Amino acid sequence: MPAPCPRLPRFKNRHRGESCVLVCNGPSLNQMELEPLRHQTVIGLNKIHLGIEKFGFYPQYLVAVNEKVIHQAAREIKAMNCVKFIGNKGAQHVPADALTYHINTKSPPARFCRDIASGIREGGTVTYAALQIAYYMGFARVVIIGMDHRFDFSGKPHEARHMEGPDVNHFSPAYFSGQTWDNPDLQRSEESYRIARDIFAAEGREIIDATLGGACDVFTKQALGDVLNG
Repeated sequence: MPAPCPRLPRFKNRHRGESCVLVCNGPSLNQMELEPLRHQTVIGLNKIHLGIEKFGFYPQYLVAVNEKVIHQAAREIKAMNCVKFIGNKGAQHVPADALTYHINTKSPPARFCRDIASGIREGGTVTYAALQIAYYMGFARVVIIGMDHRFDFSGKPHEARHMEGPDVNHFSPAYFSGQTWDNPDLQRSEESYRIARDIFAAEGREIIDATLGGACDVFTKQALGDVLNG
């Protein structure tokens, strides 16, 4: 197992007891009013840069662990002015710097990694990786949006496919258009989500799904406006 990253412990409990919004990349984001996120701590995923101008907020953190995604968006990820957690499978495309931290995803030490300095488990979805990071940073409440949990695809889970035409599975039609992506594994994702839910709950923390019309039924659901104004 690789040695723990010496730079990551600075994030341990940095946000103890706070709330954050975890922004996934589903098309439901296009139907939401997201400017209020300017006043929230936001963790963005993968190619969230494609929506920053439209949505009117900027993430404080970015998580990307899929090598294809990191390679495809390397230039844009490097340019983002936020803390970036990058899986080491794609580390060669986005070198470490003052804002960029590489995390071991090749040999994670546990099914849910409480200490991200030693690694994180992908669990079939970058959302699960981000939940482990949010846990490590001490967030008491994680509000998820854009986790539509429905995809139009053919083939088997994890199978690499070249996407022809506009991308209907993400908030931007250009997201994977003309590029290769890995088919989702919804069953494995749900298994991972249940683990995260139970670990958060056991410590008096919570994960809320505020996705508009989301198909995932693992987490407690609540409207984003109600969560932010509650």
